Amino acid sequence: MQREQSFSPAPPLPGWKICRHLKVAGKSLSFASMVVAALPLTRVVIVLSIVFSLLAAAVSVPWINSSLIISSTAGVPAAITTSKTSIITSNASFSDKEQPAVLPPPASPPPPAIILFSCPAANQTKFNICRAISSIQLPEKSLLSPPPLPSSCPDYFRWIHEDLKPWRRTGITKEMVERAGRTANFRLVILGGRAFVQRLRPSFQTRDVFTLWGLVQLLRRYPGRVPDLDLMFDTVDYPVVKAADYKGRNASAPPPLFRYCSDDSSLDVVFPDWSFWGWPEINIKPWEKLKKELKEANEKIKWTDREPYAYWKGNPAVAATRRDLLRCNVSQSHDWNARLYVQDWQSETHKGFNESNLASQCNHRYKIYIEGSAWSVSEKYILACNSMALIVKPQYYDFFTRGLMPVQHYWPVRQDEKCRSIKFAVDWANSHKRKAQAIGNEASDFIHEKLKMDYVYDYMFHLLNEYAKLLKFKPTKPRRTIELCAETMACSAENLTKQFMMDSMVKSPHASPPCSLSPPFSPMELRVLQRRKANSIKQVEIWEQRAWESQSSNN
Repeated sequence: MQREQSFSPAPPLPGWKICRHLKVAGKSLSFASMVVAALPLTRVVIVLSIVFSLLAAAVSVPWINSSLIISSTAGVPAAITTSKTSIITSNASFSDKEQPAVLPPPASPPPPAIILFSCPAANQTKFNICRAISSIQLPEKSLLSPPPLPSSCPDYFRWIHEDLKPWRRTGITKEMVERAGRTANFRLVILGGRAFVQRLRPSFQTRDVFTLWGLVQLLRRYPGRVPDLDLMFDTVDYPVVKAADYKGRNASAPPPLFRYCSDDSSLDVVFPDWSFWGWPEINIKPWEKLKKELKEANEKIKWTDREPYAYWKGNPAVAATRRDLLRCNVSQSHDWNARLYVQDWQSETHKGFNESNLASQCNHRYKIYIEGSAWSVSEKYILACNSMALIVKPQYYDFFTRGLMPVQHYWPVRQDEKCRSIKFAVDWANSHKRKAQAIGNEASDFIHEKLKMDYVYDYMFHLLNEYAKLLKFKPTKPRRTIELCAETMACSAENLTKQFMMDSMVKSPHASPPCSLSPPFSPMELRVLQRRKANSIKQVEIWEQRAWESQSSNN
């Protein structure tokens, strides 16, 4: 019997030898064919089985999005997407020459979701209209590019923590909220991104209307992101929650009451005022539009070409301190370097507001801000001009003014010696033009960059979010409330009220997240801020005193 010879396969040739033999033979094989040729039979079977398994898995997964695969190379340097051995498709061949990969252009981002606006027909109820608007259809997340990282909020946002500090330990109960209703003009409840309001007492002019309009726009800007909450809002100027009434071992917790301003002896929670969305009674336009006009006015007249005096125009009837300011007007016996004008709003209403255009009041190098019955909305308009602001020592603050620093953003003026203080400020500034102009520019830049409507909305967003975290009850809709949305408010409005609402309406959800809120001030940081502010004011008072003494000695 013939002896069976054993058989062992010859070792495979190296791949480079196979390729060389194939080139000599003048044959061209695909990359897959060369891989198969370079492997022994048993390994070929294994490789082919793996390949077929992968292909089968790819076919069976219907949710693979080819656009995502294409976009994964966006932003990759060309050196990475191009090589001497380019594999573009499954039947691509080897090439010794450089072949750049040709990819389709990246898909353009989807357009922003437009929040439709239409006034209801006669047979539609306000409730149905608001319900439809509250569920905004946003683009699918798979179609959206990754949202940009949020920028840091301006530093004045950190005062949110201080304003809510009285309730940090106790939280906020429903009883506390209801106690705030003793003076509130309205109660606002937000549930599931929908706004419900309970009117408690009338407001002056349209303060409550445009404050609520601003809150509705916030819900449109950040749909589904504003938490459920229940709050009371007082639209009167002066604060009423006195800190002294809630001190002591047996003192009750203060009621959380929102308003436009507060002071160091009060606990009212400050909120952006109604005029950011317009003040139709005196023809003050929504902030975004008016801010643009003020910026254009700044560029029309160079600072050095402006009148070298301090300018003020307002209503002196609302406060004794304003009537006292009028003593500083130019007269035959004195020139305190001030040019002061009385604003008669009743007369302006009949004349069509031709002499009260804020954008035309940036013609002086210096502008005076003085409070009225409390804080005044005029402060942001005065600071927006790049004229150096002369601020008569204020008692009240709003949500952004705690971010201002004397001698950096404005020049402090004494309350008890207004006329002499104003005269010294103008004399100093006219002798130090570059420094005075720098102070004016610093304030103007602050207003135009850090008080954009983006930041106004973000301040509202963070304040309401931090407030909602303190609630120790689940908000519910009170009786006698109505639901508010853009349609129910704007469709029934008339004349300037309707125009300002349409001009300030949020048309689509904001693509970027709100700015990032910084942590609270430390006790040391607060002391440093207070000391720096006090030292700056004291330094100006020392300069003034020396100037007055020098003038007296010369006389």
